[in-house]
Amino acid sequence: MELQDLIKTKKIIKIAPEATLSHALSKLQSSHDAAFVFTKDDKLLGVINPYYSIIKSSLPGNAKVEHCLFHAPRLKNSDPISKVAKLMIESKIHYLPIFDDQDGFMGIASARHLLFMHRGSQLFDLNVGEFLKRKNQPLLTVYDTDYVSFAVNVFKTRKVSKLVVVNKAMKLYGVMAYYDLINFLILPRKKAHRGAREGDRENFQHQLVKNLAKTYVLTLHPSDNLKSALDLILDKGIGSVVVVDERRNPVGIITTRDFLRLLIEAGAKKAIEVTVKNLSDTSRRILDGFLSQMGQAMGKIPDVEKVKLFVKEEKRGGVFQTVVSFIPQKGHLKIIKRAGKNLASLLKDILSNIRSKVIHHLF
Repeated sequence: MELQDLIKTKKIIKIAPEATLSHALSKLQSSHDAAFVFTKDDKLLGVINPYYSIIKSSLPGNAKVEHCLFHAPRLKNSDPISKVAKLMIESKIHYLPIFDDQDGFMGIASARHLLFMHRGSQLFDLNVGEFLKRKNQPLLTVYDTDYVSFAVNVFKTRKVSKLVVVNKAMKLYGVMAYYDLINFLILPRKKAHRGAREGDRENFQHQLVKNLAKTYVLTLHPSDNLKSALDLILDKGIGSVVVVDERRNPVGIITTRDFLRLLIEAGAKKAIEVTVKNLSDTSRRILDGFLSQMGQAMGKIPDVEKVKLFVKEEKRGGVFQTVVSFIPQKGHLKIIKRAGKNLASLLKDILSNIRSKVIHHLF
């Protein structure tokens, strides 16, 4: 599948520069949605997105969108799918503009369309419980009796789009997204009504989470398949599925971002070129495990087009040589060499460098 197959040209949310931020945000349907701001001669100026407007910047609703623009990543129609997924995650926007080689606007790519085209893929044939262990991220929760001001602070500090809401017994109550707070967070700043505005905002900040949380929640169990989570997300038009145990205690959350991450990993694995020499069966098994983890780690390396891995085992055993070459999209080749008697240790050291972002300084 190519990006060319995913270009969306219809039903794009277009906004004029002189429109207000509240008007633009009213057109959106989710935290990761985007309105595209065009001039009268169809030149794209930027986008309006809930995160950059109300979480990162706290802009007033009566501001003109031309003063609230975010310059989203620009895709080329020749870009690989893994890059599209990566830029959607990094930008927190699931609708990105696509341009041709002459820098002409062609349309947009959407995360939902991207995932729909990969529906049924073996990439997602995983056990939910095992995937959560692999994901290895704590579940962020708030109590239904917490103040909304506390939830807003979590959104801002933890940079997440959704929070799982629980009651005092730790049972699932609902889900809150910062998209749900748009109408309260973009109150206009007008001096003539300052007292009323401040009163409205104060009342909102002291609302309880349970008054604004959505109680309709898609749920699955750890024993379910990840494909079922994607089916629910696509069929129900909701961006997340909460994973609960048999007592309805939430133990994790599966989001659109998780499926985009799997597409990145798949693209990274394809970009790893492996050459081996004299490897024993035991050494090959160690290498196979490393390649799976390497696919995940490559998604964190910026602007790398391909990785070449060479592993050599001396015929008599006991000594290994590893050479990893990172080929960037631009610039010079970067190489890491390791030698030693323990292959697992050598490969673990390479992964450690990538995960600790040491490798990022090479580019």
